[in-house]
Amino acid sequence: MFKYFFSTVLFSLLTSLGFAQIDNPVTWSFTSKKIGPKKYEIHLTATIQDKWHLYAQQAGEGPEPTSFEFTKNPLLKFEGKVVEVGKLETAFDPNFNSTLRFYTKKVDFVQKVTIKTTAATAVKGVLNFMVCNDRKCLPPKEIPFSIPISGK
Repeated sequence: MFKYFFSTVLFSLLTSLGFAQIDNPVTWSFTSKKIGPKKYEIHLTATIQDKWHLYAQQAGEGPEPTSFEFTKNPLLKFEGKVVEVGKLETAFDPNFNSTLRFYTKKVDFVQKVTIKTTAATAVKGVLNFMVCNDRKCLPPKEIPFSIPISGK
């Protein structure tokens, strides 16, 4: 009797796990690139699966725009705002009743920084983003990041 019960529960659990796939349509990578003496570009790059789109920093009315919150670091000076590098698309979305700005496939968010020392440090923070496809939107998601900078 116990074997039958255990087998039934195990089969039910495995079957339900097969249907409970978690959507994770965006992969993030984080890098730094030296562009001059003590000057760096911080790259936060999103690779987006087919049929999904990631909203721009100025997305429009409705969805959660992509945003970045950098942790204060006395060794760094942030130069300007985060710049979006990618093919920006604009379309009317009847679900939000708004014209929205978004990226498909890939977008690189670039922040320039100046390091005030020769010591190694890191740019740390949290990014927040939302993605949708033609059928659904996923809730906004926060991703912490830490990007090393050599300082040399």
